[in-house]
Amino acid sequence: MSADQKSAELPFFLRQSGLVLIVGALTVLKLFAAGNAHFVEDEAYYRIWGLYPALSYYDHPPMIGWWINAGQMFFGDTIFAVRALVVILGVVGSAVLWRTAVILFDRRVAGWAVLFLNCSLLVGIGGILATPDAPSVFFWGLSLWALAELVRSQNANWWLMVGLVAGLGLLSKYSLLFLGVGIVLWLVWVPEARRWWSAWQLWVGGLIALLCFLPVLYWNHLHDWASFYKQFGRAGAGGYTAKYIFEFLGAVLGLLNPLIAILAILGGASLFRKALKKDTVAALLWLTCLPFVIYLVYHSLHSRVQANWPAPLFPTFALMAAVFVAGISDERRFWKRWAVAGVLLGLVVALLVQIHAVWPITGQLARKDPTFQLRGWPQIGNELTDIARREQAGFVVTTSYGLNGQIDFLLKDQLPVIQLTERIRYLMKPAPDMTLFDETGLYVTEKRRNKAGDLEKAFETVEELETLERQVKGVRLEDLVVYKVTGRKGLVFEPIPAN
Repeated sequence: MSADQKSAELPFFLRQSGLVLIVGALTVLKLFAAGNAHFVEDEAYYRIWGLYPALSYYDHPPMIGWWINAGQMFFGDTIFAVRALVVILGVVGSAVLWRTAVILFDRRVAGWAVLFLNCSLLVGIGGILATPDAPSVFFWGLSLWALAELVRSQNANWWLMVGLVAGLGLLSKYSLLFLGVGIVLWLVWVPEARRWWSAWQLWVGGLIALLCFLPVLYWNHLHDWASFYKQFGRAGAGGYTAKYIFEFLGAVLGLLNPLIAILAILGGASLFRKALKKDTVAALLWLTCLPFVIYLVYHSLHSRVQANWPAPLFPTFALMAAVFVAGISDERRFWKRWAVAGVLLGLVVALLVQIHAVWPITGQLARKDPTFQLRGWPQIGNELTDIARREQAGFVVTTSYGLNGQIDFLLKDQLPVIQLTERIRYLMKPAPDMTLFDETGLYVTEKRRNKAGDLEKAFETVEELETLERQVKGVRLEDLVVYKVTGRKGLVFEPIPAN
């Protein structure tokens, strides 16, 4: 039977035309939300990275800043520009996953894998957010694709591509280091893979990855390895506790989509048995994930794992779920109905949340609403503009990077907005002119983090002006306190405690 005949036997939603329709519709929805929903705090901060592209940054490698800069070159300093490349390359990521699954399995697995990834809550809902997770997921997926091409073709030249895309992944987020460990484990564990140790392309591919990573290494060398200390210093911090492990597991199951997560567990168990027998493909999927999974579990036994951290693993999880569903017989229709229910759940939730992000359905959930970070900022911007005009303020200062990013966007082209603390976050920007602080300025802070008393080290007078309420549909989310500051004292960037 030809490939076309086999494809014709697939249900419409698993064929390429059906997948294009579904992914295309989701992409249109994401583009709509990307241009109309306000920033979350981290995105507002990364927007500044885009305005000042650099070799690396304090928090993460530079790739998301470069993506944002590319969007800003085409669409200006807008919300849509920050997210444009994230949404567009998300479509490319789906195509890459489809190709990977076809190579390693077949079109049926490929169709389910693309559906499951796009109907995961992390991708279906969070697929518009411009954070380092977006490029890390993209390049992890590209690395898996290049490895799949290597397995299928047995052409050692694919190691050069593996090195390139894995290296670009290292420019996205440090978690891609665990992928490299997984590849080494695969080369050791699988007898058929061991022959690659003697291929020069493997070693040159590793060199290419290292060369890609050089900008980050050089930046850290210039700045006392600050980014490495920040990120790697988290590992194993604190004593052992079971407080966070169930929170971590629940977050993974929830963001993957609970129904799809069950399928991924069943598919992963089946592939694990094959991996133990040193099956090339099963071991590839498992071992490229295993080091990162072990680290995340270890970290969760010491402190909280942020829900987005496991994001690079989601394409592989979707593939594992697809392997299970595609392999069940027609007699076991329960699981196929379960899979369809998982897809429908993901589509419905994505539709509702993306619309809710732009046009809030209700405000009654307040801070429990996962979209609360998006809310109320334009009104805050208008109120701050009025206060600045009234007080004839020449600058705004903050002590929180998230708030600083939001206000910097709201007051762009009006007033300079400067975070007094954690100045290492802004090394890519020109240092502010100190004479600026001889004028009257405003200090803005969240009420829950208010340490205005510390400003007396920097300014002669610190006068509370008013409290602004950030809200959605009349429901209070948080209070922002605005102060007037005058009379600079010496060095304005002396160490005010960070929040």
